[in-house]
Amino acid sequence: MPDIFNLLARWWKQMILVIIVAVAIVAAIVFSEKPLYLSITTALPASGILTDKGKIFNNNIEGLYSSLGNPDDLDKILGTAQLDTVYLAVAIAYNLWDHYKIEEKEEQVRRSAAILKSNSKVFRSEYGELKIKVWDTDKNLAPQLANAIREKLNSIHQSVAAISNEKVLESLKAGKQILAKRIDSARSSESPRQIPETSASANTSILLGQLQQYEELIGEYQLTLDTKPPVLVVVEKARVSENPDKPQRVKLLIATVVISFLFSFLLALFLERRKRRAL
Repeated sequence: MPDIFNLLARWWKQMILVIIVAVAIVAAIVFSEKPLYLSITTALPASGILTDKGKIFNNNIEGLYSSLGNPDDLDKILGTAQLDTVYLAVAIAYNLWDHYKIEEKEEQVRRSAAILKSNSKVFRSEYGELKIKVWDTDKNLAPQLANAIREKLNSIHQSVAAISNEKVLESLKAGKQILAKRIDSARSSESPRQIPETSASANTSILLGQLQQYEELIGEYQLTLDTKPPVLVVVEKARVSENPDKPQRVKLLIATVVISFLFSFLLALFLERRKRRAL
C-alpha cells in the first residue's frame, strides 16, 4: 500500500479540483432553491369519553377517566391526516393556488392540496404527542397552514363524535312528540268528574312523568352537542420561524467537501495502484 502522504503529495492538485467542482455543483443547486421555513404545532388527543353524555352529567364516573386520550384515539387522527380531505379544505381556505402559482383552473385545488401534503408531515412523537410540520417559502404562511391542518383534523373528528349523539337526540324528540300525543289523547278521554285515583288518571300521570324524563334527556344531549368538546388539546401552536430549515446549505456543503475528498482519495489510490501494476 502506498504511503498516504506521498499519495497526497502527488495527487493533491487533482483532489482539490474534484472537491472544487463538486462543491460548485452542489452550491449552484442549493442556492438556486428557495428556502423553506418550518413551523410545528403540537397537540394531544382528548379522551373520546368527553363526548359521552354520561361523562358530563354523572359525577360518580367523572374521576374514572382521564381528560386525555389513549394511543387508539391518536391513531384515528393520524389515519385521517393521510386523507386528501384535510389538505383540500386548507388549500381552498387559503387559495393556495395563488401562492403556488398554479394557473390551470381545473387543477388548481387538487395540485395545491398535493403540494401542501408533500410539504407537510403529521406524525406521533416519541412522547405520544401529535406533531404537525409544514414547510413553506413564506415564513408567515407556514404556521397558519400548520394550525389550519390541526384545526381541520379537530373539526372532522368533532363532527364524527357528534353523529351518534345527534341521532339519539332526534330519536328522543320524535319519542317526545309521540308521547305528547298519547297524553293529549288520554286527557281527552278522561271525564271532568273522574277521581284522580282511577286507572285513566294514573296512566296520564305516568305518561307525564315519562315526558319529563324525555325533556331532561333532550336537554342533556343538546347541551352535550352544544359544548363541542375538542378532540385535540393544543399543547403548542405553530409559530413563525426566522431561519429557514431547508435547504441546510452549510451542512450540505460541508458534507460535499468530505464526500468529494474521500472519493478523490480513493480514486487517486486506485489510479496509483493501477499505475504501479502497469510498471
